[in-house]
Formats: sequence, C-alpha cells, structure tokens
Amino acid sequence: MPENEQNEVKDIAKNTSTYAKYAGLGFQMMVIIGVFTFVGYKIDENAAHDTKWVTAVLSLIGVFVSCI
Repeated sequence: MPENEQNEVKDIAKNTSTYAKYAGLGFQMMVIIGVFTFVGYKIDENAAHDTKWVTAVLSLIGVFVSCI
C-alpha cells in the first residue's frame, strides 16, 4: 500500500475514534441526567407534591454532575 494511502487510513481511524469518544460522552451525560430526573420524579410522586420541585432540583444537579 502506498504511503499516502496509509496516512489517509490513519486519518480516517483517528477521526472515527474522536467521533466515538464524543458520542460516548454525550450518551453518558444523557444517562446521568435521566437517572437524576427519574429519581426526582419518583420522590415527587411518592411525596405527592403539587409542584415538582424535587424533579427540577435533581435534574439540575444531574446536569452539573454529568459535566464533571
């Protein structure tokens, strides 16, 4: 295989791994925020709150935790 084709293959592999890394990061953030929001929802549901403030607070905490 010529050298310029090898470099092209390496560049494609590098770009693919970068894409996979950031796609995985986004998925992790969605899961963390979703878990915190679900827990807040269940707490509000069991406590029979009129205003879903626990859901709101825990979803914001989930956003901050996922950014760490």
